Amino acid sequence: MGRGGRAEALEPGAGTRGIGRRRFLGYVLAAPTLVTAAELGAAPGAAADGVPSLEVTDVVDLNDVLTLAAKPTSNLVKVTVNTDGTVSFALPRAEVGQGITTSTAMLIAEELDVPLDRVRVELADARPELLFNQLTGASNTTISTFTPVRVAAAVARGRLLDAAALELGAPVRDLTIKAGAVTDLLGNTIGIGELARKAASGTERPVSVELKERADFTVIGTPRNRIDALAAVTGRKRFAMDLDVPDALPTMVCRPPTVNGTVGSVENLDEVRAMSGVTDVAVVSTGVAVRARTFGRCIDAVRALRVTWRAGTAEGTSDASVREELRKAELPMGLPSLTPSVEETFTFHFRGNSALETNCAIADVRADRAEIWSGLKSPIVAQAAVAAKLGLPQGAVTVHVTEGGGSFGRKLFFDAALEAAEVSRELGKPVKLMWHRADDARQGRVHPMATSRVRATHVGGSVLSFKQRHTSVSTDLGHGLGEALTALAAKLPVGDIGFSETFFQLSQSMPYGFGAYSRLLSEVDKGFNTGSMRGVYSPDVTCARELIVDRLAAKMGKDPYRFRRDFVRDDRAKAVLDKVAEAGSWGRTMPSGTAQGIAFHGEYHSACAVLVELDCREETVNRPIRDGVAGPRVTKAVLAVDVGLAVNPRGLEAQMMGCLMDGIAQTLTSSLHLRGGAFLEASWDNYFYTRQWNTPPELEIIVMPTTTGAPGGAGELGVAASMAAVACAYGRATGTMPTSFPINHGTLSFTPKPTVPPVPASPTDGLDHLR
Repeated sequence: MGRGGRAEALEPGAGTRGIGRRRFLGYVLAAPTLVTAAELGAAPGAAADGVPSLEVTDVVDLNDVLTLAAKPTSNLVKVTVNTDGTVSFALPRAEVGQGITTSTAMLIAEELDVPLDRVRVELADARPELLFNQLTGASNTTISTFTPVRVAAAVARGRLLDAAALELGAPVRDLTIKAGAVTDLLGNTIGIGELARKAASGTERPVSVELKERADFTVIGTPRNRIDALAAVTGRKRFAMDLDVPDALPTMVCRPPTVNGTVGSVENLDEVRAMSGVTDVAVVSTGVAVRARTFGRCIDAVRALRVTWRAGTAEGTSDASVREELRKAELPMGLPSLTPSVEETFTFHFRGNSALETNCAIADVRADRAEIWSGLKSPIVAQAAVAAKLGLPQGAVTVHVTEGGGSFGRKLFFDAALEAAEVSRELGKPVKLMWHRADDARQGRVHPMATSRVRATHVGGSVLSFKQRHTSVSTDLGHGLGEALTALAAKLPVGDIGFSETFFQLSQSMPYGFGAYSRLLSEVDKGFNTGSMRGVYSPDVTCARELIVDRLAAKMGKDPYRFRRDFVRDDRAKAVLDKVAEAGSWGRTMPSGTAQGIAFHGEYHSACAVLVELDCREETVNRPIRDGVAGPRVTKAVLAVDVGLAVNPRGLEAQMMGCLMDGIAQTLTSSLHLRGGAFLEASWDNYFYTRQWNTPPELEIIVMPTTTGAPGGAGELGVAASMAAVACAYGRATGTMPTSFPINHGTLSFTPKPTVPPVPASPTDGLDHLR
């Protein structure tokens, strides 16, 4: 659309007169070139009076809370038009591979009518003035930025047209803007770069703008390649460890053999300091830090250290002891039902929350200031924590957000940045800190072990009640989400409940009309370094629920797909279930030992259904895998997703593929084994995430047509349904409903690496495994 997106200046004191459903208030900011921003106002109350609902998340969910918390500072996020014809935007979120720099660039390109390759999206440094508007989590980025970014771009577009009208001597109504240039009816053209200074303002000015209609979109909703794809595949994309900060030398930490142990004494500090290439060695709160000329020298020094360790926070614990602790902490289910019922307790073991990029940060700490570089999803909280650790004012700490190589919740935590700052202060030198993969597996963040007990009662063709009691090792939520919830606590329709329970209730929903429904959370044991892994509670809660749904269907003599379809409360849920059933040929005849499974999950204004086919035949389960357990294999998967409006369908497809692999892993193969207060896994070679030998040969991702017209959450959406579908397929293929996850957890297929020294020797047998 060439002429859409009108902009009108407002008179002083005009307020928001004329602001409506598609019309928004923005600002032209005082700057030498054109800089614009949005004004969305303070967050309204979260709960609307008179909204009939049996479900908290029908009124407000966790994603809504984050969106509301971000609104008051939306006017501080700016779009800049540069004199070279490019457009710049500093995104106050973290790009960790999910593709938000691309989708954000698409929003700007759409409203500003510029080519996508001329939009430059960088990651903003920590900006405390943004308050809760610089937190990446809960699949919230596109939802919370969708309108503010478009408004700022639309304001810029209107200003460019006004400036062009003066230059070309033509009324704005006779001008079009396309591909970064403005053209009049006579064909005269002027580029937006030439207009950047002319469209600028010496003072801040409010402007009313009208956003494009969805029918006029030419960028939003179209499949686009990632703007950083070429850099990623050619090795030119720069992560924290790629940065060249003067005198920041490689640094690693010798860590304890058990979770959160501390240094008692070090026998050979001077000896290690004298090793070739080593520049510094010092005891810090998390272990013994080593700084050297190369990371190889760091590994040598870490392995050479002889340390006496004090006990950690999980000393002597094991899978069995934690399972017993969870059993004792389970909340009561109530008296046994007098009507027919199904009931089961499911166990979900610890899982690693390591990203592909190891935990890392660069720090340069001086007496009066500090500078940090790291991939951070909560940089404002990180900045405050680093400042407190160093005894500096928060304004004296500069935090640069670098792109991250994966996260899945891991980079909400800033332990590497905090540790790097401490080491730099202790040594008096800049450091380039990197955790070893063994560090991240054993001392890093983990998905907490949990149990979920479910009881459902039924009579005739009705489900009368559904109760779920989820008991978990405590999930650490102290990474910024807590502050957002606390700030809006009085407006949330959840009553006077604890913080974890609030998070739990706002992130869960019951999609089925199952009569009286209740869910409760109980948490225990804060001795582990837990994290908000992709989906947080949802994968486990949904998996348990969907397995009980399958059992209910069987008890009531109904087909699992038809049963779900009959009971789901939402037409969008029916649509995705119908789509996967059709595309996946639900109900087709399958060989003995194989079966289909189907499951549904909805969250954050989005819906997802998954159908899988699983092979549990002996020849498949026992196929040889080097240093691993093969187990069942998903041979086919169909996933249908409705996010309301997919900004970039190609990026959404990639997200769902990743979600599916997460779900397969958590059901079949991926877990940490806890023995004697330590996790046995020490790297990806013995942590069995979905591998090439375990991915489905047939895979189809179906992006549903636009429904709501606004984007919903997508980043975590597909994990829970995928995990549940695989679990349901396993139950149907074997005739036994699984109750402990992952299914292969009971088989330890590798020889654990030593915990002392904490960093294992680098492998030297790679060539032996070439085929």
